[in-house]
Amino acid sequence: MKPPQQNNRDPKSTQKASRKYSRLIRYGVSAFFILLGIGILGFVALRVGYFTAGRNSTVDKPVTDVLNMADQHKIKTVSISGNEILATGTNGQKYRAFKEDGQTVTDIFRHDGVSVTIDSGQSDQLSQALIDLVLIVLVVGSIYFIMRRSGIGGHAAPFARSKARRFNESRPSILFNDVAGVEEAKMELEEIVDFLKQPSRFTEMGARIPKGVLLVGAPGTGKTLISRAVAGEAGVPFFSVSGSEFVEMFVGVGAARVRDLFKEAKEHAPCIVFIDEIDAVGRQRNNGNAGGNDEREQTLNQLLVEMDGFDRQTNVVVIAATNRPDVLDSALLRPGRFDRQVMLDKPDIRGRLAILEVHAKGKPIESDIALHELARQTAGFSGADLANLLNEAALLAARRSKSLISMPELEESILRVMAGPERKSRVITEAEKSIIAYHEVGHAIVMRSMPGTDPVRKVQAIARGMALGITVQSPAEDRYLMRRSELLAKMAGAMGGRAAEELIFGDITTGASQDFEYVTNIARRMVCEFGMSPLGNVALKVEPDGSTSIGPETAAKIDREVSFLVEQAYTTAINILRERKDKLIAISEHLIQVETIDGTELDAMLFAA
Repeated sequence: MKPPQQNNRDPKSTQKASRKYSRLIRYGVSAFFILLGIGILGFVALRVGYFTAGRNSTVDKPVTDVLNMADQHKIKTVSISGNEILATGTNGQKYRAFKEDGQTVTDIFRHDGVSVTIDSGQSDQLSQALIDLVLIVLVVGSIYFIMRRSGIGGHAAPFARSKARRFNESRPSILFNDVAGVEEAKMELEEIVDFLKQPSRFTEMGARIPKGVLLVGAPGTGKTLISRAVAGEAGVPFFSVSGSEFVEMFVGVGAARVRDLFKEAKEHAPCIVFIDEIDAVGRQRNNGNAGGNDEREQTLNQLLVEMDGFDRQTNVVVIAATNRPDVLDSALLRPGRFDRQVMLDKPDIRGRLAILEVHAKGKPIESDIALHELARQTAGFSGADLANLLNEAALLAARRSKSLISMPELEESILRVMAGPERKSRVITEAEKSIIAYHEVGHAIVMRSMPGTDPVRKVQAIARGMALGITVQSPAEDRYLMRRSELLAKMAGAMGGRAAEELIFGDITTGASQDFEYVTNIARRMVCEFGMSPLGNVALKVEPDGSTSIGPETAAKIDREVSFLVEQAYTTAINILRERKDKLIAISEHLIQVETIDGTELDAMLFAA
C-alpha cells in the first residue's frame, strides 16, 4: 500500500499565496462596486434621457397654427397620442400641440398630404417599465450584496471578524527567563501558568482563577513581553489584539469583533487573550451621552458580557495592558473580570542589570566593561530603553568598523536614548556656541554646588535632538522619595543656564524655555500636590478633563506661590554663579574648545584649589 504523501509546502509560500488571493478578492470587490456604480448611473441617465429626448428642440404651438402649417405643406409627419400632437416640419423642426377632447384632426392632416401615425402609448410604457425594472434589480442586488458583506442576515462579515493574531506557543520562543527586571510580576503570573497547565488542581478545590489580569505600567516596561512569556511557560496559544482594533465608525462592528475573538479563543482553550492598550475601548462610560461614544460603549458592554460568560471549565485567561488605569470603567475592574492588577514599574538597579545581561547576550562586548556600572548610570530607563541602548551601541560599533562594543559606544548610546543623536549638520556660530557653553556650564556648576543633588555625568555643547546642548545628571542610587530641599535644588540647577547668560553676557536668550517649563511644573506640584507651600497640606489638582473645584481666589494664590518658588530658584542660581564666576568662565571656555566634559573632569576643575 502506498503511504500517504506528506504536505511539504512551505508555510511562508502558503501565507504569501493567501495574502495574494485576499488582495485579488479585495480588488475584485472594488472593481465590482465601481462597475455597478457606473451601470446604475448609466441607466439613470438613460431613464432621464428617455423623457428629455427631443424635448429641448420641440416648439410648442397652438393646434390651429400647426393645422395652418400643414395646409401650407410645411408639415411632413404627425404623431398623435391622445390629445398630444407631435409634428415634424419639412425643415426638420419639431412642434407640439394639444387638441381639445373630441376634436378630429386626423383627416385634416391626411387631406393636406401629411403622414399621420396614431400612437397608443403602449410601446412607450413598455420601454419605461423595462428601464425601471433594470434599475430596481440593480439597486436591490447592490443592497443584497452589501448586506452579505456586512454580515447582516446571518452571514459572517470580514470586517466584523476579530483581528487578533494567534501565536502558537507549543514551542515557545519567550519564557520567564527571557524577561528580566519584573520579578514580582512574574511571581504573580506564575499562578496563571499553573492554572493553564493543571486546571483540575484548582477546580477540584472549588477555587476560581481570575478571568482577567490587568498589567499596569509605563510604556516600555515589558507588558506585552511578559504576557507572551506566560503563554510560553504554559505552552498555550496566545491571541494578541489592540484595543483600538475593536473600535470602528459603524455601530456594532466592535461588538461583533469581540464576540468573534472570544468564540475563537474558546475553540482553542486553554489559551491566553492579550488586549493591549485596553483604555482605547474600556474608558469610563458617560451615562446619558450617546452619539460618537455609542459604538465604543457597545464594544465595552460586549466585552463585559463575554467575560461574564466564562465558567470554571472555560480555560481562557484575558490579560490586558494599559498605562492609564485611572480612566478605565469601574465595571472592568470589579471581581469576576479584571479583578487582579499587576504593576510593572521601571526597573531598579538590580532589574536594570538583569535586563542588560539578557540583551547583552550575543553581542560582542569588551570584557572589561562592567554592566553594573552601566545600570547605575541609567536610572529611570525602562526595559525598552535599555534594549535600545545596547542596540544603538552595536550599531555605532559596526558603523565605526569595530569588532567589539566598547565604553564610548555605550556612553554615546545613553545620550542618544536620553536626548537623541548628535546633529552635526547644524551650523552654529561661534557667538551662539559660546552662549550654549556658558548656559550648560551654568547648569552644571549650580547642580554641583547645591547639597543633595545628583552627580553630573556629562556636559556637552553639541546639539542633540531639539536641544542645543545637554547637561546629564544621574543619581548614585534609586530614589523613591524627594525632600523639599532636593526639589528646590533641582529647580535652582535648572535655572543655572539662564542665570549664567545674564551674568556673563548681560542679556538673555530663548534657550531656557524648556528649563522654565520644567521648573514651573515642579513648583506647581509642590504647591498643588505635595503640600510644600504656605497654602498648607491640601491637594489642588486639575482633573484630566480640565475640570477643577479650585476657586478664583485660590487659583491666584497658587500662581503667586509658584512664581515665588521659581524666582527663589533663580535667585539661588545667580548667587552661586556670582561666587564662582571665575570657575564659570574657565570651565565654559574649556568646553568651547573640547565640546564635551565628563563628570570627573568637571569636578577636578570646579573644586581645584
